[in-house]
Amino acid sequence: MKRIFTLITVLTFVLAPLTQAQDQKTVIDNMIKEATENSMLEELAYELLDKNGPRLVGTPQMNSANDWAVAKYGTWGISAKNEKWGEWRGWERGITHVDLIEPRVKTLEAMALAWSAATNGPVTAEVTMIPDVADKAAFDAWLPSVKGKFVMVDVAQPTGRPGYNWEKFGTEESIENMRKLQRETITNWRQRIRNTGYGRGLDQALEDAGALGILKSNWSRGFGVNKIFSARSKKIPAVDIGLEDYGTLFRMLEHGDTPTIKVEVTSKELGQMPTYNTVATIPGGEKADEYVMLSAHFDSWDGGTGATDNGTGTLVMMEAMRLLKKYYPNPKRTIIAGHWGSEEQGLNGSSAFVQDNPKVVAGLQALFNQDNGTGRVVNISGQGFLHSYEFINRWLSAVPRKYKAEINTNFPGAPGGGGSDYASFVAAGAPGFSLSSLSWDYGTYTWHTNRDTYDKIVFDDVRNNAILTAIMIYMASEDPKTFPRDKAELGLNPRNGQPRTWPNPRNPNRKGGQ
Repeated sequence: MKRIFTLITVLTFVLAPLTQAQDQKTVIDNMIKEATENSMLEELAYELLDKNGPRLVGTPQMNSANDWAVAKYGTWGISAKNEKWGEWRGWERGITHVDLIEPRVKTLEAMALAWSAATNGPVTAEVTMIPDVADKAAFDAWLPSVKGKFVMVDVAQPTGRPGYNWEKFGTEESIENMRKLQRETITNWRQRIRNTGYGRGLDQALEDAGALGILKSNWSRGFGVNKIFSARSKKIPAVDIGLEDYGTLFRMLEHGDTPTIKVEVTSKELGQMPTYNTVATIPGGEKADEYVMLSAHFDSWDGGTGATDNGTGTLVMMEAMRLLKKYYPNPKRTIIAGHWGSEEQGLNGSSAFVQDNPKVVAGLQALFNQDNGTGRVVNISGQGFLHSYEFINRWLSAVPRKYKAEINTNFPGAPGGGGSDYASFVAAGAPGFSLSSLSWDYGTYTWHTNRDTYDKIVFDDVRNNAILTAIMIYMASEDPKTFPRDKAELGLNPRNGQPRTWPNPRNPNRKGGQ
């Protein structure tokens, strides 16, 4: 009997790792099968982007998206809530309509900048531009002439063709000629703006002088694409005009013609609005006071619908949470998904979470953040953590080659001081990692632009990232070891020869947009 008991004990000891490996394979295989055969990504994208729209901090659309996410998590049996972290200037975008009236008629491509003031109904007036003056005194003498006019404050680009198009079709001579013209045009205009003496206060000076509105054009160096940021004027509208139409107005003025435009901007000021992070949780068991986190900022600029910045990161984390809840409902460690507010204004939502949740930060096993576009993940850095090589490689080892074949790793790497929300945790000494994706011309065509919309999503890549994230979170949760926080030696800064230092935690702006 004793021999039989001993044999059973030995077999149990020998077979336990095999059983554990089989369980791991089953969980991972099931998540992959669900993600590929019953994906929710397209439906989530429609509801978040097309139906709700952009998620500028302080807008009703941002708050309605927060509520949507909580409700969606609820349909999957996942507890979620909106956690207030601050307040922001409340504003709601309306329509922007700009028509050229003289010397010919044309509807122009135009969009009011974020937080722009409205017009009082349609307003028709002449257009002027910043003059080429010698100094501030000369500019101040000109300034009263803007009263009752719309003022162009950006230069017209000499070409609307991106560099790659010139390189594909141009001769060496024409390419060099255009490069020279672009350099000279930009340099001369920057000097013209400097000569006004107002710098960033130029728009306000124009407003104070009685201008009816500010016309801008922030080209993103791609066909038909502009970046849409925030207005600097307070009581008059600031409107971005598409490169092609802006160039038309600019050339008319250069040739002595005076264009007249009709502008209507509707927007609403809503006072101070509460701002939230949406936080979803799957409670842990054995190590419930340790945490693994999925991370993506939820807010966006609102020139487009924020599809790749950061709708795709949001979709990755929501789909990964759905997979985990379905096939790993009782995790060893507590799993949290953080959908952060106001990343675009300085990582405010995630920094506030770090300040407000010291227990989670202290118990963080790992956080994986995805932000920079729709592409499949190709880079993971150890963020300066000495033992990142051991842990991340162990977690990656469970990921089928198909989903990690293109990933380059950098260990121990250097701690990120900004860029996206993982940096809020790294600055606090907690292991946060960026799942960095390949480009798809993100910086040119979708990052903060009027073209960041649903149709730019590459769903195969987003699906790849959701599977990768779900497996990494699962492995980090199951790992018998706790991630150590030893920091690597960062070496010297090549710019100044001084030792590199760990970034300091950010202090979030909890009352913004004033």
